[in-house]
Amino acid sequence: MTGVARGLDEVTRAPSVVTIGNFDGVHRGHQVLLRRTVDAALSRGVRSVAITFDPHPAAVLRPGNGPRTLASLEERIDLLQAAGIDLVVVLPFTRELSQLTPEGFVERVLVERLQAVRVVVGTNFRFGHRAAGDVVALLEAGESHGYDVEAVAVRDLDDAPISSSAIRAALEDGQVAWATRALGRPYRLDGEVVRGDGRGRSIGVPTANLAVPADRVVPANGVYVGHAEVGDRRWRCVTNVGVRPTFDAGELVTVETHLLDVDDPDLYGERLTVTFEHRLRGERRFDSVDELVTQIRRDVAAARELRDAR
Repeated sequence: MTGVARGLDEVTRAPSVVTIGNFDGVHRGHQVLLRRTVDAALSRGVRSVAITFDPHPAAVLRPGNGPRTLASLEERIDLLQAAGIDLVVVLPFTRELSQLTPEGFVERVLVERLQAVRVVVGTNFRFGHRAAGDVVALLEAGESHGYDVEAVAVRDLDDAPISSSAIRAALEDGQVAWATRALGRPYRLDGEVVRGDGRGRSIGVPTANLAVPADRVVPANGVYVGHAEVGDRRWRCVTNVGVRPTFDAGELVTVETHLLDVDDPDLYGERLTVTFEHRLRGERRFDSVDELVTQIRRDVAAARELRDAR
């Protein structure tokens, strides 16, 4: 049985194996921590707990400069639960919380509420006011409070460390294949389908226009192959991210998805999820609409070839 506690007041006191992090994207590095946490909890006959923060600490400590996110809070919770975590604790990150000393954080969060018997973190873990606490401080506090600590090394991919910031940078550079490997699944965006200007339909390539939350990472401008989902319906799709330079549409970045083998989907108002699995090309300006349509047809053909090759 999995559960969610939105704040310490909702946590029932009980022995726990705890892991701590923002867990944005719940990538493969996070997944190692989660497996170690679940395994340690099972071997001890206690619950496994993942502590995450909302909003992102940087958004509170540096207003206006917080990173864009790889997953919404609800997606993050779902991914943590899917990893086998018994209890997800969402700590509202406030100025007050940021002022806690490392010892104060240990006593208030890990000891008083969670009754930690083991804490699993990355070797680069920092906590407490001004990030003054590290793994050594966590170990020393554990000796006083009766928990032990497992520090897990950061996982690498192609000689680069897997981190949420590295995945954000890869997506913003259009490297969706690397992001897929680092996440352990294709990157996803979801949002409501909204009405656009109807140009796709007018040129014979109808698209669903996705309203993407402003705080989400959007891949670099370009054309991508992936899948689109609405409820239990799923289609192969070609997605354009960009400013539609052929139409001089301005600087507003849009996410438009063409569903393969669907004549004219009526998805307005539906919640649509789009995955980014392969980048076909960058966005470019064409001299005419006819040239654009010809290229779109090539993009669709390439998407079919990728589908058929799998």
